[in-house]
Amino acid sequence: MQAQTAPPAAGTAESEWIEGELVRSLMATARGTQYIGLLVIAVMAGILAGHTPMPALLAWVAVSLAMSAYRIGFMTAYARQISRQAAPQRVAFMARHAWSWPLSALVWGLSVALFFDRAPLETQFLCWLIVAGLGMFSLNSFSAHLSTMRAYLNTLSVTMLAALMWRMGVELGFRGPAHHWWMVALVGIIWLLLLQAAKRLHRTHRRNYELQYRNAQLIESLTRQTQAALDAVEVKNRFLASAAHDIRQPVHALGLYADWLGNEPELVHELAPKIVESTKAVNALFDSLFDLVRLDSGKVTVRVEPIRVTDLLHDLEVQYRPLAKAKGLDFRVRGAPGEIRSDPILLQRILGNLLSNSVKYTERGGILLAARVTGEVVRVEVWDTGVGIAPEHQDEVFREFFKVPVHHGTEDGFGLGLAIVSRLTTILGHRLSLRSRPGRGTVFRLEMQLDDTAGAALRAQQMRDQFPGAPPAQPPV
Repeated sequence: MQAQTAPPAAGTAESEWIEGELVRSLMATARGTQYIGLLVIAVMAGILAGHTPMPALLAWVAVSLAMSAYRIGFMTAYARQISRQAAPQRVAFMARHAWSWPLSALVWGLSVALFFDRAPLETQFLCWLIVAGLGMFSLNSFSAHLSTMRAYLNTLSVTMLAALMWRMGVELGFRGPAHHWWMVALVGIIWLLLLQAAKRLHRTHRRNYELQYRNAQLIESLTRQTQAALDAVEVKNRFLASAAHDIRQPVHALGLYADWLGNEPELVHELAPKIVESTKAVNALFDSLFDLVRLDSGKVTVRVEPIRVTDLLHDLEVQYRPLAKAKGLDFRVRGAPGEIRSDPILLQRILGNLLSNSVKYTERGGILLAARVTGEVVRVEVWDTGVGIAPEHQDEVFREFFKVPVHHGTEDGFGLGLAIVSRLTTILGHRLSLRSRPGRGTVFRLEMQLDDTAGAALRAQQMRDQFPGAPPAQPPV
């Protein structure tokens, strides 16, 4: 009976999975043989009836039936409760019940005492065939689980030899016929041969499961790589389609303004600002595209150095307060003392993109840039009273070229700012979270370790290891 192999669960060690499958194979094979064992007990009892003392024969039959009933019971429980569980549970179940097989071998080995040199030769011959058949049959039944196989064969052989020596030495005083010694030798030889065959069969089982495990791991790896390649193709196609769509509008506008200016040069003062704005839009798109390419290829130099939180917020205020004021928005800053270690340029790029988005998508109210220190964590937050982001879009906004549908103000963006923010926070090892309510506003929260010198240096080195072709990460100052 062939056991159905379960694929390795994620994170399962090779040796652990193989042990579990060996137990599965043993239980699947042994369960079917238990009912055959009941028939063999009945045949053995029928052969020995009338040739051995009835009380001894009945006692042997009773113990054999009890052992068979016990094994059938726990194998049924295994099939119902354990067989579909993970490898550790199957191995633990086997360890609790492994003693039953050597005990069964002990009972069958004692049967030799019932017929050896007591029954007629033809009866002894049949009984020897049954006992020898049990040893041979155990190779197929137990070879998957080497410890069980050894325990069964060793117990069966030692018990048989003990029964032979008791009859020959204690009862006959070593005055029996010479062929008794040949029987002892034959049992010993068969014992050694079965052990050798058991080892070879077990190695075959184990190698088979090793190959299955490694093939499954290879298939899983190939599946992941194939999916990654398909995802990359999808991203590239979306990238090209979105980039072509987003660049078409400003380029088309440039063409219209140039034709208009050629036909009516006196409108130069009116058209020049529009041409400048369209050019800026094209440049902004190309800058974002180049940033994404550099991030994907790992060609970003990370220079970790100490940054005072108050200085960081001041620099951002100087840059973005005029933009907010130009739209009639309040711009407030709430600082906190403290020093972090990060890349100042990349960190400013992250917070700058968040502030730029807040200014772009806020029509009334204001923007708050705040820093809070809690224990060893610095939280820099960007609050706004803008259009907000619906819950179903809050994960999507970090994808390239994603724009929240039907939101006023999103039609002139490229959908790249938050994608760049997400990549940069991953590189720097900072944690970015988002909370938003449509129509009420959004808050982005960036969490960083306070003065995390060792962690910052480690993240810089990990980036270098991840992208071997990247420029060397600069050491902390």
